[in-house]
Amino acid sequence: MLNDIKLSIIIPCYNEKNTIGEILNKIDELKLNKEVIVVNDGSTDGSQEELENLQKKFNFKVLHHKKNLGKSEAIKTALNFISGDFVIIQDADLEYSPSDYQNLLNFALKENAQVVYGSRRFTSQNKQSSSLLYYLGGIFLTWLTNILYGTRITDVTTCYKLFKAELIKNIQLKSKRFEFCGEITAKIAKKGIKISEVSIKYFPRNRKEGKKLKWQDGLKIAWTLIKYRFID
Repeated sequence: MLNDIKLSIIIPCYNEKNTIGEILNKIDELKLNKEVIVVNDGSTDGSQEELENLQKKFNFKVLHHKKNLGKSEAIKTALNFISGDFVIIQDADLEYSPSDYQNLLNFALKENAQVVYGSRRFTSQNKQSSSLLYYLGGIFLTWLTNILYGTRITDVTTCYKLFKAELIKNIQLKSKRFEFCGEITAKIAKKGIKISEVSIKYFPRNRKEGKKLKWQDGLKIAWTLIKYRFID
């Protein structure tokens, strides 16, 4: 049954020249029916040239933003080109392992789930975050989500969010950057759609290693969660 399902993998890429090749290699090794769409979001570190070279080795589509617009904008751009039955978001770094795709897909198919998040909290072996601030921020945003929307999730800011393609394509996304996590979760919850979770592996990196999420982004996600509780 899994072979009959096509997975669209969206990779927003901003200044990830050193890691994009390895993540594409990990995805290429997966025995899945898949398509990969990379959105070069105005990179200035040579990522564009690296992607052009990688296209000689791997089968994927590249879309370009002339300037950095943000993660959500990259996702919105890619959604115009997907053809899969399910969609998953993949960061261009190495914090998450594509080997977990199959677990998310299997759960979605077995349980007929429209949305499945990969939770970093279920596995005690995971280092939960690159710093205490990131960890506490994620815990707070998840708590806020559950309070506002009556959900029972454990990891709202996880990268691995799997959706039925027809669902996410019909949600009007307005956010531009990391607020995507809050907006998509809020709008799905308000539709009364259950967000399921499965355990995933996590290998956090810190700011020196290229992590881009800032504390200000956490505040924007919080505001997004609050805002969409009261407006459409």
